[in-house]
Amino acid sequence: MTYLAQFENVTKRFGDTSILHNFNFEVTSGEHVVLMGPSGSGKSTVLRILMTLEGIQDGVVYVEGEPLWHEYRNGVLKPAREAHLRRMRNGIGMLFQHFNLFPNMTVLRNVIEAPMNVQRLSRTEATERADELLERVGMSNKRDAYPLSLSGGQKQRVAIARAMAMRPKLLMFDEPTSALDPEMVGDILEVIKDLAQAYDLTMLIVTHEMGFAREVADRVCFFCDGQILEQGKPETIFTEPTEARTRQFLSRVTGAKKAKVGSEAQS
Repeated sequence: MTYLAQFENVTKRFGDTSILHNFNFEVTSGEHVVLMGPSGSGKSTVLRILMTLEGIQDGVVYVEGEPLWHEYRNGVLKPAREAHLRRMRNGIGMLFQHFNLFPNMTVLRNVIEAPMNVQRLSRTEATERADELLERVGMSNKRDAYPLSLSGGQKQRVAIARAMAMRPKLLMFDEPTSALDPEMVGDILEVIKDLAQAYDLTMLIVTHEMGFAREVADRVCFFCDGQILEQGKPETIFTEPTEARTRQFLSRVTGAKKAKVGSEAQS
């Protein structure tokens, strides 16, 4: 079987601290996988490695069967050159916590910039694609606005449209609601669920929104100390986890969520 993404005995260190240890992980085409776990467990590092934002010290990462951080030269696997990395990342999109929109560009320009410059689409083609996506995420009426005039939720909608404009085979979300006001969280999660249903996308999602994870995920992976401690279907992981560490994490996340909702109701 050829996976859309595969980690094979990957090790990632930051200085003397090892984040991933001989890490193995596969994602099949069209699968929606939620990664959860405590801070520092390695889940966001997996996304950043796939986006070529973080390199690796050992092992091999494959995207559609082709090495990501390596390339074959004269039949030998060597560290990848920049041209190889640029080509490989064209099919991968990522939504960051803090939007990362270009403040000097309108909403429309933010969405069409990469398709025009990277994929060499004409302005007409890129604009048609952008308008379709802005309509999908509910931002068509803001196409000529600048990011400074938008709310956090609106910025995230634009960021989603921008990521989708590249027609990625793999779309990744790193805590997509963590920088939003609480009342905006549900709206953004609905947009992501709509995209998951409407497009043939493979998704990797780091989130602590357990209700959302139950609805959108085909598989949930619990990370702990640079390894996947437990994984399975959402109904299994959330109702009958086998590992004590998973149960402890879910209890803390659920408890913190309830406490937050209670304090908001009183304020």
